[in-house]
Amino acid sequence: MLRNISNLTRNPSTRTYAAASPAVKSNKSTKTRKIPLIECKKPELNVPFGKHLIEAKFGTIPLASNGWMHRKSKGDYFIINPSVNEDDILSQMQDIKELKLSEDLIQNLNSELEITQLTKIQSDAIPIISDSEHVLIAAETGCGKTLAYLMPIVQQILEQKYRFVERQLNTPLVLILTPGRELALQIAEVASKLCKSTGINVKCILGGNTKQKMINPEFEEVDILVGSMGAISKLVTTGIYRMDKVRHVVLDEADTLLDDTFSDKLCFFLKRFPFHKNHLQDDKVVGSQLILASATMPTNTDQILQNIIDTSTLHQVVSPNLHRLMPHITHKFLRMNKSDRPANILTLVKSELAKKRPVIVFGNKSSTSDYVSMFLNNNGVNCINLNGDMLMKIRIGRFEQFQQGHVDVLSTTDVGSRGLDTTRARQVVNFDFPLHVSDYIHRCGRIGRVGSQHKCLVTNFVSSQREISLVQKIEHAARTGSVLPNVNANISNLIQSRIVREMKKLGVDEPAF
Repeated sequence: MLRNISNLTRNPSTRTYAAASPAVKSNKSTKTRKIPLIECKKPELNVPFGKHLIEAKFGTIPLASNGWMHRKSKGDYFIINPSVNEDDILSQMQDIKELKLSEDLIQNLNSELEITQLTKIQSDAIPIISDSEHVLIAAETGCGKTLAYLMPIVQQILEQKYRFVERQLNTPLVLILTPGRELALQIAEVASKLCKSTGINVKCILGGNTKQKMINPEFEEVDILVGSMGAISKLVTTGIYRMDKVRHVVLDEADTLLDDTFSDKLCFFLKRFPFHKNHLQDDKVVGSQLILASATMPTNTDQILQNIIDTSTLHQVVSPNLHRLMPHITHKFLRMNKSDRPANILTLVKSELAKKRPVIVFGNKSSTSDYVSMFLNNNGVNCINLNGDMLMKIRIGRFEQFQQGHVDVLSTTDVGSRGLDTTRARQVVNFDFPLHVSDYIHRCGRIGRVGSQHKCLVTNFVSSQREISLVQKIEHAARTGSVLPNVNANISNLIQSRIVREMKKLGVDEPAF
């Protein structure tokens, strides 16, 4: 759930801040910073706040992780401290009443979603979406992208629904596609609260029992249909749901949906929609608006979409924090043996739970997620597990147990890193360091979200040479204030390109993918 963050506080005695990062400017230019931007085990490698601008030009201080390839570096660490505080973020927020929304929506935003202010990305995106343009919202995790598209869409439905009074059952006006089931449930919940008492009906469809839905289908009035790509496409193909009245198509976590793994099926499915630039401004024009939202994007987005829409009509709403480290959370990197990870995760989790700070632990594989969960439970820590290899009936409710506070430790894979709004979480632990920079961005985005009320931390266990290589790139970006390198969310394409490069080195013919 996305919430207003006007009640955030920070103990002024612990840290003070200077001007913010390039993406967020503080109104209080007289603030000073007492702690370094980069804090290392060896103080001579620290980077004071402001000196990262010099680093960007001259690179005068070596990376703390430079010597981490050597076995004697185990036990070393460095910390990337926040470069902005909550006051900097609050200064950019806009009162919700400045929008031309119906009283019912404003009431629901206040009472159901506890929102009174708009984030910067919402203020920028809502007017463009309201003008019925195709829109790409590319912004850091946790900044309110879901409501950025839901608010103007729901407002337009309230204004335009009278045109479709003779709609058949199972004929939605809005289709929201997601790559995962948990995310679909979350979006449907937010949409339902936003639409309370408005007469707008929200339906969520998940995979796992699609055959049963085809054998014994339900028929009802549906205005907003939310679901995972696989389940929706099957039910549409069999005619159980009709798409001829859809006026808004949303791809949430579009980077995953546009990955090479999904893109062919997605593009084939999207060709059934008559995308038009200004479909709501002319009663005689029947068309659909395309909206994409994500925290990272594939580098070949235009190439993928050119067969669906005229990409020149796609308006981009891009945050200056896109593909950067989240500036208001702490990132800690610990060099250790792989064999030391279990003992460290147990110590860390117990320490956080003693402070009543919920934790999300990430592994790269389902087997790692299973191991962490079993290990913690066997050592007296109540932990639930969530990964993509689980049966649907087992996965259902797992995330909600964490969200509702029934358990304070969640062990998961990257299935839990895309889009899920985890405002309870205070720390993310990368038990396995992610394989790609885009995965690191998404994992970090589970904390420090709109609605989080305490200082948040990402702790990274770093062991292998591959992990160290990626950490060095992240540290360099932090030291120079630059964007993170090689943030290509098309993971399948990255893997294929790497295979091709390796095959060329060996003088072997390129594989056919």
